[in-house]
Amino acid sequence: MGPHPAVAQIRLGVRQSLRNLAVGDLVLAACSGGADSLALAAALAFEAPRLGLRGGGVTVDHGLQAGSEEQAASVTRVLTDLGLDPVDSIRVTVPGPGSGAGPEAAARAARYAALEQSARAAGAAAILLGHTLDDQAETVLLGLARGSGARSLAGMAPRSGRYLRPLLQIRRAQTSAACAAAGLQPWQDPHNSDPAYARVRVRSQVLPVMEELLGPGIAEALARSAAQLRADADALDDLAQTEAKRLAAGDCPAPADAAGVLPAGALGVLPADALGALPDAIRTRVLRSAAIAAGCPAGALSARHVSEMDALVTLWRGQRWTDLPGGVRCQRQCGRLLFTAGA
Repeated sequence: MGPHPAVAQIRLGVRQSLRNLAVGDLVLAACSGGADSLALAAALAFEAPRLGLRGGGVTVDHGLQAGSEEQAASVTRVLTDLGLDPVDSIRVTVPGPGSGAGPEAAARAARYAALEQSARAAGAAAILLGHTLDDQAETVLLGLARGSGARSLAGMAPRSGRYLRPLLQIRRAQTSAACAAAGLQPWQDPHNSDPAYARVRVRSQVLPVMEELLGPGIAEALARSAAQLRADADALDDLAQTEAKRLAAGDCPAPADAAGVLPAGALGVLPADALGALPDAIRTRVLRSAAIAAGCPAGALSARHVSEMDALVTLWRGQRWTDLPGGVRCQRQCGRLLFTAGA
C-alpha cells in the first residue's frame, strides 16, 4: 500500500525540483512549523537520501510573538526527528515601522537574510520554500492591486537562484492532509489569520468572494496566468538586458559634457535619445535596472518612480530631475540621463 495521495504528490514535487542537483549536495528546507513547510520538510527527508543528496532544515524565529523561541525550538526538534541534518535555528530582529518598509516586507527581508546566512554557513546548494498554489494566487492578486506590472503579476518562480519552490502546483489543503497522514502536528501561526495583513484579507475575504461569484478554480486560473506572464516577463527582461549591455558597450554612447568627460559623482548614465527609440516595455526595464545599479533598493522602486524616469526621456519639457529611493536622483542633462546622489 503506497503513501497517502497528498504525501505522494508532495514527494513528487520535491523530487522534480531536486533533479538538477549533484550527488552529495546539501538541500535545506525552510520550515516555520506550519503545514506547508512541515509537509515540505518531511518530503525532503524522504526524497533526499534516495537521490544521493543530503537534507537539512532551518527555521527562522522572527521574535514577533510571545513564545517564539519555544516554537523555534519545537520546529528544530521535529526537523531532527524527521532525520534532517544539519538543522539550524536563527533568531532575527525585524525592523519596526520607522524602517520605511511594511511589517510583511520587513519580516520577509529579515527571513531571507537569515536563510542566506544559514545556507552559506552550511554550504547548501539549495533552499526549499513551502509556497503553494494558494500562495501564488494570493501573490498575483496583491500584485494586481499594487499595479506594479507584469513581473509582479508573474508571481513566484519555481526556481530563483538557490531558492526552489516545489509546491507551487500543490493546494494548501493537500499539505494539511499530508501532515495528518504522517502524524505531524502543524503550528497555526496567529499572523496567518490576522486581518491587519493584506495577504490574510486576500486569503480569507477576496478569494472566497471570487470563488462564490465566478465559480471554482480561481486559484488555479491565477496560478496559470502567473506562469504565462512569467514566461513573457522573462523574455522581455532578456531583451532589456541585451539593450542595456549595448548601451553600456558604447554602441549608443551617452554624450559627455563640453570637456568630454562625465560629471564627477555620477552613479550611472544613459543616452536619452537611444532610450527613447526603445519599445516602452524594454525602455522601462532598462531604466529600472539602471536605477537599481545606481543604488535604489529594488523593493522600494515603484512603478511611479519608473514612470517619472521615463518622462525624462519621452515627455521631457525641461523638468530637472526625479528623486528615487535610496537617496538617488535621476536627471536629464546634455542629452543623457544621469544617476547621482540626491541633494
